[in-house]
Amino acid sequence: MSKKEDESGLSSYYNNKTTILQEARVFNESPISPRKCRALLTRIVYLLYVGENFGTQEATTLFFGTTKLFQHKDSALRQMVYLAIKELATTAEDVIMVTSSIMKDMQPNSEVIYRPNAIRALCRIIDPSMVQGVERFFKAAIVDRTPSISSAALVSSYHLFPAAKDVVKRWVNEAQEAVNAKAQSGLFSGASAGSYLGFGSSSSAQNSGYSPMPSSSYITQYHALGLLYLIRRQDRMAVTKMIQQLGGGKTGSGTLLKNPMALCMLIRYAAKVMEEDPNVQKQMFDILEGWLRHKSDMVNFEAARAICEIKNVSAAQLTRSIAVLQLFLSSPKPTLKFAATRTLATLALTNPASVATCNVDLENLISDSNRSVATYAITTLLKTGNEASVDRLMKQITGFMSEISDEFKVIIVDAIRSLCLKFPTKHVSMLGFLSGVLRDEGGYDFKRAVVEAIFDMIKFIGDCKEQALSHLCEFIEDCEFTKLSVRILHLLGLEGPKAPQPAKYIRFIYNRVVLENATVRAAAVSSLAKFGIIDDTKLQKSVGVLLNRCLDDVDDEVRDRAALYLRVIREPSLAVTYVKDDSIYSLAALEAKLVSYVKDPDASEQAFDVSSIPKVSRQQAAQEAARPSTLDTIGAPISKKSSPTPPPPTAEETRSAYAQQLSEVPELASYGPVLNSSAKPVQLTESETEYQVSCVKHIFREHIVFQFNVSNTLPDTILEQVSVIMQPSADSGITEDFIIPLPSLSSTTSPGIVYVSFTRDAPEEYPMASFQCILKFISKEVDPGTGEPEEEGYEDEYQLEEVELSAGGDYIVPSYSNFSADWERLRGGSAATETFSLSAMESIKAACDSIVEILNMDALGGSQNPTSTSVHIMQLSGLLTGGGGKILVRCRMTFSRGQGVTLELGVRAEKQEACNLVLAAIGG
Repeated sequence: MSKKEDESGLSSYYNNKTTILQEARVFNESPISPRKCRALLTRIVYLLYVGENFGTQEATTLFFGTTKLFQHKDSALRQMVYLAIKELATTAEDVIMVTSSIMKDMQPNSEVIYRPNAIRALCRIIDPSMVQGVERFFKAAIVDRTPSISSAALVSSYHLFPAAKDVVKRWVNEAQEAVNAKAQSGLFSGASAGSYLGFGSSSSAQNSGYSPMPSSSYITQYHALGLLYLIRRQDRMAVTKMIQQLGGGKTGSGTLLKNPMALCMLIRYAAKVMEEDPNVQKQMFDILEGWLRHKSDMVNFEAARAICEIKNVSAAQLTRSIAVLQLFLSSPKPTLKFAATRTLATLALTNPASVATCNVDLENLISDSNRSVATYAITTLLKTGNEASVDRLMKQITGFMSEISDEFKVIIVDAIRSLCLKFPTKHVSMLGFLSGVLRDEGGYDFKRAVVEAIFDMIKFIGDCKEQALSHLCEFIEDCEFTKLSVRILHLLGLEGPKAPQPAKYIRFIYNRVVLENATVRAAAVSSLAKFGIIDDTKLQKSVGVLLNRCLDDVDDEVRDRAALYLRVIREPSLAVTYVKDDSIYSLAALEAKLVSYVKDPDASEQAFDVSSIPKVSRQQAAQEAARPSTLDTIGAPISKKSSPTPPPPTAEETRSAYAQQLSEVPELASYGPVLNSSAKPVQLTESETEYQVSCVKHIFREHIVFQFNVSNTLPDTILEQVSVIMQPSADSGITEDFIIPLPSLSSTTSPGIVYVSFTRDAPEEYPMASFQCILKFISKEVDPGTGEPEEEGYEDEYQLEEVELSAGGDYIVPSYSNFSADWERLRGGSAATETFSLSAMESIKAACDSIVEILNMDALGGSQNPTSTSVHIMQLSGLLTGGGGKILVRCRMTFSRGQGVTLELGVRAEKQEACNLVLAAIGG
C-alpha cells in the first residue's frame, strides 16, 4: 500500500464518526486537557461541515459532553466549544438547558475574547419566546465598541428576526447607532492573540490582558445596514429616507458609511426602491451617480451596474456609468475586466449604441489571456458592431473557439444567432462558421445551440435554407445525440419537400433508418412519409419502396409508423388528415372537457364529442410548451434571481375552476355541463369605489348564469341580503329564473358571489342582449367596541355598468383550422354573405383588430396584419359552443379616405344559426 493510500486510510479512521463518539470521553477527564478537547471538537465540526449526519441521540450526547468544558477558562478551547455547540444545536435535544452558561459569557462586563462566539451560539439555541428576556444583552452588544461583538450581535439579530419580529424591531435605534459609529475598536490584543494562535495554555494570566486594537474595516456598518433594512423593508418611505440619510448627497462624499460592502448594499437597496417607486427615481439616480466617483472600485462598479440595469434607461443617463466601466476594461485586475465586460454584454442587448463607445477597448480584450473576459468582449462586439466588422470578428472568433469551455461556446453561438438576423446579408460567413463548429468536439448543450442557430437561419433567411439543410444532413451522419437527430429529421420532413430538389435529402434520411437506434429510425420514417405525399409519382414510388422495407424492422413503433404512412400515401384523403394537417387539439381544452365528461354521470350514455374541442396550430402549441427563447437574452448573465412565481392560469384552467365551483351550487345542479365560461371577469365598477363588482357569464345548454363577484371595501360596514337586479333589453330571448343572494358581506369575507339565472327561450338560438344592473343590499354599521353590526340598517342600491351578452367570448371560441380545405368542405353547408360600411374605421388594421375582438375568432396565417393599406383579406376560424360546429369567416376589405372601410363578410358554418350569429354581431 502506498504512502498516500496509507495516509488516506488513516484519515478516514481518524475522522470516522464511530471513533469520535468513542473518544468523546476526553470531555469527562479530570483535569481537562484543552489540547485534546480542541482536537476532538475540530474533528466533530469537520464531519458536520462535510455533510456527516449525527443521529439525535449521538448529537445530544456530544452536545452535553461539550458543555462540561465550560468549567475550563482556556480561550481557544472556549471558542471551539461554542463553534461545536452552534453546529450541534440543530440536531441535539434539550439544548436550551445551556442558556444560562452561555449568557454568563456574553455579559457586558465580560471582557473575554469568546464573547462574540457566545452571542452567535445563543442565537442558535434560544427559544423565540425567550428573546425578550435577553433583549438588554443584545442591545448592549449591538452598540459595543468592539467590532467583533457588535457584528456578532447584529448577525444574530438578523437570524432571530423571522422568529421574533416584534422584539427585534425594537432594536432599530441600536442598529442605527451601529451604522453611524465613527470610532471602532479591533478584536485581538497581543496577549489574547498569542494565546489563540499558539493554542495557549490553561493559565488565566494569558487570558486576562484583553485590550482591543483599532480596526479600519468598519464591517459592523455592513451588518447593521442589513438588519436595518430587514426591519424597515415593508415601509418603503422609511427605506427611502434611510438611503437618503446615508447616501451622502449628490457627490456621495457626505456618507457616514466607510465600509465598501455596506455602500454596495445601500446601492442595491436604492436600485430596488427606484424599480418599485418611479416618484423617487430622480433622487435615487443622483445618489447612484455620486457613488460612481467613490475611491473603492467595488462601489464604483456596483453603482455603474445598478444604473445600467434601470428599466428604460436613456443614453444620456448611461454616459457616466459606461465611462466608469470603460476605465475598468483597461484595468490590470482580471476581476474588474470580467465584471465590466459582463455588464456591458448585458447592456448591449438593450442599448447597443451606448456600448459602442467601448468597442476599441473591447477589441483589445479579444486576445486577453483570460478567455472568459475575451468571450464576453467578443459577444458584446457582435451585438454592437456594424455590418462591415462582421467578417473580421468571425475570423477572430474562429481562432479561440477551441480554447474555451462549452459554456462560453454557447454564449458565442447565441450571439452569432442574433447577428444572423441583424445582418442577413452576411449569412454565408456565419453559416460557414456554424457548420465548422458543428464538426468540432462538444457536449449536448453546445451542439444544440448551434443546431438552433441554424434552425433560426432556415426560418428567417430564405436564401440560406438549402445550404443550411445540407449542413444539417451532414451533421446527422455522425451525430451522437438522439434528441438532435430527431429534431433535424423533423425539420427535414417539413422543409425538404418544399425544396427545389427534394429527392436529394431522402438518402440522408433513409441512412438513419439503416444505421440508427429505434427512436431515430421512427423519426426518419415520419420524415420520409412527408416526401411521399408530394405530387411526384416517381418520388412517391421510391418512398413507398423504402417504407415497405421498414415493415420488417425489429421495433414495433417503426413498423407501425411505416404501415400507417404506406396507407396514407395510397389514399390522398387520409394524407390531408394525418400528414398535411397543421393543427392539433388544444390540450388544456381537451383535458378540461374530458374531466367534465368523466365526472358527469349522464354523459356515459353518449359518445365524447370531440368536435367541440378547439384546435391550435402546431406552431402555437410549440410556443406554449417551449422554453423562453434565448434570442433576446444572448450572453446575458442572470443578474437578479427573482422568486419563482407560478404562471397565471390558462383560460381552460379558469373555466375548469368555474365548472367545479358551479357544480357545488345545489340550485344549478340540474343544468348539466357548462358549455362555456368567460375567460376574464368583466369589471362593472371602478377600482377605487367602495363596492367592487365583476361579472362572469356561464353558458349552459338551456340556461345562462351570471356570476357577480362582489367586494365590500368598507371595514366598518356590513352588507346584508346582497343581490343584483338585472333588466334585459327588449326581445332578448331569455327569461329570468331566480337570484341566489348573499346573506352577509363584510370586508373580511369579500369577495362574495351572487348568481342570477336565466332560461334560454329557444335553446337552439344564441341570444344577444344588454342588461342594466343594480346592486341592492341592506347596509349596517359595525359597532367598533363589540365588532357586531347594528340591528337596524337601511336599504341602499348601487348602479353598475351594463353587462353585454355577445357572440365573441360567450358563444364563439377561437379554433385553428386549415382554411382552404375546410372552406371547400363547407361549400354545401350553411353560408351567408353581407356587405358592411365601416365608415368610422381609420385603417384596415383598425378594422381587423375590431372584427377579431368582436368575434373572438382565430386569425389564420397572420392575416390580422394587413400587408396593404387599401385592400386586404382576413381569414378567421372558430367553434360554436354546445356542438354548434365549425365557423369560418372570410373578410374582404377595401379602404378609401373619407369613406372608411368597406367590408364583405362571407360566413360558412355547419349550422345556419352560426351564420346568423356572426352577421348579427358585426351588424349590431
